[in-house]
Amino acid sequence: MRYGLVGSTGRMGQEIKKAFVDHTLCLTVDAEKTWSDGTQPEVIVDFSNRSSLPNTVNLCVENGSALVIGTTGLNEDDFSMLRELGKDVPVVQSYNFSLGVNILKMILASYSKLLEDWDSEIVEIHHNKKKDAPSGTAIMLQEALKKPAVMHSLRMGGIPGDHSLIFANEGEVLSFNHRAISRAVFAYGALEAAEFARSANPGFYTFEEVLRCKLKK
Repeated sequence: MRYGLVGSTGRMGQEIKKAFVDHTLCLTVDAEKTWSDGTQPEVIVDFSNRSSLPNTVNLCVENGSALVIGTTGLNEDDFSMLRELGKDVPVVQSYNFSLGVNILKMILASYSKLLEDWDSEIVEIHHNKKKDAPSGTAIMLQEALKKPAVMHSLRMGGIPGDHSLIFANEGEVLSFNHRAISRAVFAYGALEAAEFARSANPGFYTFEEVLRCKLKK
């Protein structure tokens, strides 16, 4: 697979290059500097920041490339841009490409009706350089619940990502916890999404949909 990488010198960019070691990096974008070996990437991967999104979308249009995007802090205009791109190429978007987080999201969505009368709070902890709060993952998990939940955000040290969901009624407490031990888990999820996107029909997909397609095989 030929792939392009936006933010290739960043921490996630380095992890993605390790995960994609058996594939060919043919395009990189870093701080307004673009390098290409002259071939067209089948998939472009972007885990950088939302200010890069317009340029990333333009690169996908120019090259006919699918897109895997894990950028957080996106707004409705950004999603509109991605859905418009999805009319022409496959786009896989998620705030978290961890298999475990997406399984948790699927569990919450399946049983949200049973938890609607419980008090619900979400605690998320990330490294002290993460700018957005609450995290995109916390927002994604709250959306799976289909109800509001109080959210607490901590920014400490070099923690890749911890998420805890706590539910309580008058007689019991139920909690779910997910801890990312390494950023590599997100890069391997991105690889799975890229392998899906290179042969998928144009459209706007979540990583959960990628996993559900895998279950059907």
